[in-house]
Amino acid sequence: MGYTIAMIGIALCVLLCGIGSCIGLYQTSAAASGVLSEDPKKFGKVMVLVLLPATQGIYGFIIGIIASGAVNPAWTEASIGWAFFATLVPMMVSGFVSAWLQGKAAVNCIYAVGKQESLSGKLIVYPGMIEFYAILGLIISIMLVGAF
Repeated sequence: MGYTIAMIGIALCVLLCGIGSCIGLYQTSAAASGVLSEDPKKFGKVMVLVLLPATQGIYGFIIGIIASGAVNPAWTEASIGWAFFATLVPMMVSGFVSAWLQGKAAVNCIYAVGKQESLSGKLIVYPGMIEFYAILGLIISIMLVGAF
């Protein structure tokens, strides 16, 4: 039972981080399409903003790989499985929420680049600050998984 719970935790972590990234990428791609339909030369300026929410999906994948190497098929007690599940919650939650909200923040920055292209370098800071919390979730989950 413990092994099954741990594996469900890994799957949920990868899945939720991926879903958050998909939502964020959908939002930023839609905004970029509108801006690029007006001025295709801004592609390079908006591409970084579009891709920012994708990193959380990568972080979830990294945790999935690390965690799958730490899981032991001999775990039979549910308490061990739940303890391992809990190690994945920081990345699970921060990955989903930060990708979603980073997408929302990046959308507004993309629209601003559409109006004033010279702001692109400055505007990356705002959605980039949201990235910090995904990185914290990644680090905490790596540290916790490492305890197993």
